This record gives sequence, C-alpha cells and structure tokens, in this order.
Amino acid sequence: MAQVEATTERIIAADAETVFDALADYKDTRAKLLPGHFSEYQVREGGDGAGTVVHWKLQATSKRVRDCLLEVTEPSEGRLVEKDRNSSMVTTWTVTPAGEGRAKAVVTTVWNGAGGIGGFFERTFAPKGLARIYDELLAKLATEVEK
Repeated sequence: MAQVEATTERIIAADAETVFDALADYKDTRAKLLPGHFSEYQVREGGDGAGTVVHWKLQATSKRVRDCLLEVTEPSEGRLVEKDRNSSMVTTWTVTPAGEGRAKAVVTTVWNGAGGIGGFFERTFAPKGLARIYDELLAKLATEVEK
C-alpha cells in the first residue's frame, strides 16, 4: 500500500491573512468555495479554523465517493490541516505571502492508496483528478477574496 499525494497551488491577489481567514471560515466562506464534487457539507463543531469538525462527501469520479469527517488543526501560522476520521486522508492548506498584496495558497492531500493493479491506477490518475478539483476550489477562493 503506497502513499498517494496530490498537490496544487495558486497565487492570489490578496494578502495572506485574508486568504487564510477565508479558508479557515468553514461556517460561511468554505461552503461557497466547494466545487460540485462536494456534497452534504455540514459543520459539526466549531466553524473557524482549529477545533472545527466538518463533514462532506467528495465524489472524485462517477464511481468513487468518499464520506469525509474532518478534524481541523492549525499546527503553525498559515497552515490548516484537515484529518479525515474515516480514512487515512490528510489535506494540508498552506498560505504564505507572495509579494505586495499577494499570497500563495498550496493544498496537498495524501492518503494510503490501494495495492495491486487498482493501486497503480489510483496512484496514476487520482492525483491529477484531485488537483483539478482543488484548482477549481482555489479559483473560487481567488474570486471570493479578490473582490
């Protein structure tokens, strides 16, 4: 069983604090940012950064739906970590300054992939598919904070 990783990033024309605050706002902003691949979004505890517990279903492909129950931590400034209680999946959001009035947002998701031929296809195709989903989310984030 090999670890699978998907990463994507975007430079956003807003300061890092504004971008981070939008990502950490699970109560209001995050729901607006989610592409159509996400459903059944619900904040179960908290709603702002560390201590939040949030649920959603992620439909990565027509046949693959993950039921996610995520615990959110903030291990360091500018970093949100979402650990899925239902699987090995961990998503880390990192927001850093990228020049005057700009921020770099990076999202990385890792999980323990399947073995055998199914694992080969997962390692080959899942990172690209998940990166496309997060590219869409980051585009919506940019639209939201660049207003």
